[in-house]
This record gives sequence, C-alpha cells and structure tokens, in this order.
Amino acid sequence: MDAENTLILELDTGPVTIKLRPDLAPGHVERIKELAREGFYDGVVFHRVIPGFMAQGGDPTGTGMSGSKKPHLKAEFSKQPHVRGVCSMARSSDPNSANSQFFICFDDATFLDNQYTVWGEVMDGMENVDALPKGEPPREPGKIVSMKVAADA
Repeated sequence: MDAENTLILELDTGPVTIKLRPDLAPGHVERIKELAREGFYDGVVFHRVIPGFMAQGGDPTGTGMSGSKKPHLKAEFSKQPHVRGVCSMARSSDPNSANSQFFICFDDATFLDNQYTVWGEVMDGMENVDALPKGEPPREPGKIVSMKVAADA
C-alpha cells in the first residue's frame, strides 16, 4: 500500500479504503488530498445516493450546488471504466467544472467513461458505501465522519 496515495474514509456506516490514481488524474488526486488534509470533507453528507448507480458527496452545503472555495479543475478524462467501486469527480455541464464533489459507483456506469475524471477506486469497505441511505437527497443522509490520507493517519 502506498500510504501517500491511499485515502481512509470513515463513514457513519463504517470504514472505506480508497486507492488514489495519480497516474490517471494527478490534479484531481492532489485536490482530494489537499481538501482531506484541510478537514474539508469531515462531516459532509452524501446528498445523492441512487441504488444501482452511485453515491455522491463532497458539497459542504449538502445540496449538490456548491463546492470548495478553490478554483475548478481542468478535466483529466481517461479510458479507465466507471465500474463498481470507482471514484470519480462530479461536475456541471462544463467539463472543467469539477471542484470537491465526487461519486463512488455502486455498479457499472460505463456510459460515464471519458466524460468524468476517475481519481480512485475502493479497495476495502465497499459494503459500507452500499449501506449509505438512498435518495436524492436521502431523508437521513449518510456522512463522511472523516477523510484522511493514510500517510497522515
């Protein structure tokens, strides 16, 4: 395990370990690590959880309409398929609008390939992502208790 490129998410449903992919999206991985180290994601909810598709979070307002105060990121699309456990950045219709929101795929979503930036993959704890309350938004949304880079944990 490369501790500098491993994220430890403590969800209210349990722990999740994510392997970061700087080989695919160096700018996005850097942003995720920077925000994690600032404690940005701690306490943030999954505001959009669609069974068979994905769980989306990373908006401090919990509405899906906001992000960090940092500038938007330039798209880093790759051939990496959106399959179960893949972590990818959410964005608006502008390909270069990713900021802090991300999603984790519950199932294959290859129709997203080459349109969203893949930055990681769940290595352990996918059952805890599966257990997040469903809805758009969920009545009682699941949350990120903490997100840390393993090297800092």
